[in-house]
Amino acid sequence: MNDAGSHVASDDIAAIREAVRALCAGFPGEYWRELDRARAYPTRFVQALTEAGFLAALIPEEFGGSGLTMRAATAIMEEIQASGCNGAACHAQMYIMGTVLRHGSAAQKARWLPGIASGELRLQAFGVTEPTSGTDTLSLRTTAVRDGDAYVVNGQKIWTSRAEHSDLMLLLARTTPREQAASRTAGLSVFLVDMRAAKGLTIRPIRTLMNHATTEVFFDDMVVPAENLIGEEGKGFRYILAGMNAERILIGAECIGDAKWFIEKASAYGKERVVFGRPIGQNQGVQFPIARAYAQMRAAELMVHEAAALYEAGRECGAEANMAKLLAADASWAAADMCVQTFGGFGFAEDFDIERKLRETRLYQVAPISTNLILSYLAEHTLGLPRSY
Repeated sequence: MNDAGSHVASDDIAAIREAVRALCAGFPGEYWRELDRARAYPTRFVQALTEAGFLAALIPEEFGGSGLTMRAATAIMEEIQASGCNGAACHAQMYIMGTVLRHGSAAQKARWLPGIASGELRLQAFGVTEPTSGTDTLSLRTTAVRDGDAYVVNGQKIWTSRAEHSDLMLLLARTTPREQAASRTAGLSVFLVDMRAAKGLTIRPIRTLMNHATTEVFFDDMVVPAENLIGEEGKGFRYILAGMNAERILIGAECIGDAKWFIEKASAYGKERVVFGRPIGQNQGVQFPIARAYAQMRAAELMVHEAAALYEAGRECGAEANMAKLLAADASWAAADMCVQTFGGFGFAEDFDIERKLRETRLYQVAPISTNLILSYLAEHTLGLPRSY
């Protein structure tokens, strides 16, 4: 760990925030604009976060991680975004390993987690979504058929972000035909795929609105050793659901960071921009939207904090994690729209970074789960309304 990362050894949230801000100061807007133009991966930024120990925040110290709480992890991701950087380039390194940590065998943890903690192994690819099933995960078609001491995988995944920049992939595949499965959620299994050694694996980049390093992945008789099966065969859907709460909380924190960045930008501009002989921020038509965005952000921030506290206490937090992601994504998008409106034409200019950050934060209305599916979840599981899908 370098000097910035030495603060990660304790759960001092203020020190962690200060250390993240110090690191991010070395990656100003010019760095991100250059990458955005080329749709290039921020290798130097990810390496710096790794060396500082920030991406190993949730890995226990016994496996070489920082052993921090979820609240500390949310502070890391929030500060990255609030500094104008983009944590989406690597945030999965922080939470995907949770499936191995919670459901892997002792041998699997000892084999994989130290390398993931040190950054020697990048686990940033999560192979779940498919072109035909989308967010209907239980309808996925990728199969893993047992053949002696291995599984043979065939199928396709899409929106598998960072696959080109990962050594490992957490893969969800069907090991029992759906019509033969004991229940609607049974028959899916999780594998840790070593992409460095895999044959029959093809990765194709997808160019998108934002620089997100996302891909589609094809499996053609790809062989995965049986020892890479995580947990029990057929119980994979339950395993990945547990990890999704962490994902939603951390992404909610990123959205809070984005919202803070937009609000700070707009507030500063409202003070300094003079039109008709007065600062534009003196006009209620400008200051009211900024104030409303701030109030919306603060309310969402409280939900993120509540979800994080429940998660680290080991309590049920499905509803809170989903609401945290929903409200934070809404707050960041509202703040982005407000910021563009405050800046007027300059909001569309590349040099101000607003249009880049707007494109980046728009993603979270859709991914990793759309706002409509969160509302369906809350309607059914919290409010007791009839199942809609």
